[in-house]
Amino acid sequence: MTNTQRQIAAISITCVIAWAFAFFAMDVFPSYSFGLFIWLPIMIGTISTVIYAYKNKTTRSACRTVAYFTLLAFCLGLLVFAFEGIICIIMAAPIGLLFTWIGYRIGYAMVKSTVINAPLVSILLIVSVPCVMGFDYYGKDTKQDLRTVTTGIIINAPKEKVWQKVIAFSRINEPTDLLFKAGIAYPINAEINGNGVGAIRHCNFSTGSFVEPITKWEAPNLLQFDVSEQPATMKELSFYNLQPNHLHGYFISKHGQFKLIKLANNKTLLEGTTWYYNKIKPESYWNLWSDYIVHKIHQRVLNHIKADAEH
Repeated sequence: MTNTQRQIAAISITCVIAWAFAFFAMDVFPSYSFGLFIWLPIMIGTISTVIYAYKNKTTRSACRTVAYFTLLAFCLGLLVFAFEGIICIIMAAPIGLLFTWIGYRIGYAMVKSTVINAPLVSILLIVSVPCVMGFDYYGKDTKQDLRTVTTGIIINAPKEKVWQKVIAFSRINEPTDLLFKAGIAYPINAEINGNGVGAIRHCNFSTGSFVEPITKWEAPNLLQFDVSEQPATMKELSFYNLQPNHLHGYFISKHGQFKLIKLANNKTLLEGTTWYYNKIKPESYWNLWSDYIVHKIHQRVLNHIKADAEH
């Protein structure tokens, strides 16, 4: 078998296995967790390297190239087979590249070892992937950490005027941020029915409305609300009309507030805060994305309120 044939075999066989496991983790037992984002890329790097390098004179760099091309083919398959959209694959790319690299290093060490049975260990690794995914699904934590994100802005207007723009605000211009243009849900305007505690605020996003019952109304200082309903977190960039499971029930907004603080020279510090749960793991990686996105949403709203109040 030529090197080219080995490369095609390594990429093809590994991708078929990985696509089956991706379907398992996304649709059969939905668990966007360690099995999908860590163990699967490790398997992709390891198995593609073993298939290509086993009893074959090759270089470390050639094995690394095959592993990365396997990951690329796997991601393209997710798009073609309507598993995922472009933006989610881009967000997962850094962690995928890291653990595919780790997998290739493991695979290369296996085929060069004189004591390790590389084919047997590879089979055990393949079998372990759905086991880890199943553990992710059935061993889900019932308790989640409630995260808090606060963003502030100084407005050249008194609190009383800013307050009127906080409880309901006019339509915001179309976004220029690449993040929102790529499909992440973004705020459009806000409306309110009633006054005081018990009033219902609707913050309308590009994907639907957040329904926000008011829980604290201290005009013109503090507005707090719960979130009783929320829309999809994004609209996937895809060839198809995708609705993957992670769009619903994995990012959960629980509470929000606007706090107005009087400053000197008739200025106001406006702080927006969101409390939310993020159920996608590993948290240390995905919380970086979720915190960043919430900050960008805050900034879009606060900048609009600032411009409106100062106008």
